[in-house]
Amino acid sequence: MVLSKTLLLGFIAGATIIIGLPIGRLTRPMPSLKLMLNAIAVGILLFLVWDVLTHAWEPIDSALGAVHDHTGGLGPVLGYGALFAGGLAVGLLGLVAYERYLSSVAQRGRTGPGAMSAPPGPGAMSAPPGPGAMSAPPGPGAMSAPPGPGAMSAATRPDPRGVATWSPARQLALLIAVGIGLHNFAEGLAIGQSAASGEVALATLLVIGFALHNATEGFGIVAPLAGDLDENGSLRRPSWGFLLTLGLIGGGPTFVGTWIGHGFTSDAVSVVFLTLAAGSIVYVVAQLLGVAARAKRPDLLAYGLLIGLLAGFVTDAVVTAGGA
Repeated sequence: MVLSKTLLLGFIAGATIIIGLPIGRLTRPMPSLKLMLNAIAVGILLFLVWDVLTHAWEPIDSALGAVHDHTGGLGPVLGYGALFAGGLAVGLLGLVAYERYLSSVAQRGRTGPGAMSAPPGPGAMSAPPGPGAMSAPPGPGAMSAPPGPGAMSAATRPDPRGVATWSPARQLALLIAVGIGLHNFAEGLAIGQSAASGEVALATLLVIGFALHNATEGFGIVAPLAGDLDENGSLRRPSWGFLLTLGLIGGGPTFVGTWIGHGFTSDAVSVVFLTLAAGSIVYVVAQLLGVAARAKRPDLLAYGLLIGLLAGFVTDAVVTAGGA
């Protein structure tokens, strides 16, 4: 299949992620609905963890089979194993470090110069000076004491910018989009490789299956935004531009992976991106489960997990039917 048609397939597979994004702009989601959306997102992401790790383990499993049959050595096993462990560690621990960085930047902003000077309380009054009171100007030798170390650091402390100023719900949605984007890059590689080898029917079925997958993944990205409240308790609705940006981060790598996959095949590259995706998705799942645990509604959590898991396996069945 020519490159232009292959890229069209990759675009279709990645663009369907926008189908689930409008859910992030629900105006008045009920508390039970928000919890259900969160639980469904967890179910979808749990399926993705299983799916991603299964595909990432395949080269290692094949190498181990070759060792057992005495047709290969331990070199490929160790090499793929190192990529597997390294990608998983970077994907998981990298997000831990990134969230700590964002928290530290936000904390510095809350203790900046504006937060240091507290205004007088409502009942505080400053007594006016008496009739004869005069403020004496400083003498010739008087010197103003320089500010202490704490004042200097507060004055020079940088204000938080960019992602550090976002709400926790928006930061979590971004992390989900990044994890899904890494996963979709590997899916794009599979589409491109199938098309390049002339397996048009397989490539088409892959596009249909991955398109269905991405539709559910878009829903998983915006699920945290349904409960995003500002300081006054009002719902903070994301703009269409913000939602489309998340969709580009999550779905765009499918197109890029299709382009690259059409040119060459590499099991090592697939293992790296799949394990990076798995590590980041595991971290996000832990965050969403913490939200569900605080709600103390195990019934909604169970229903949502079931729906999300079934949605993942049903869409995956289409891909499996194509022989992938």
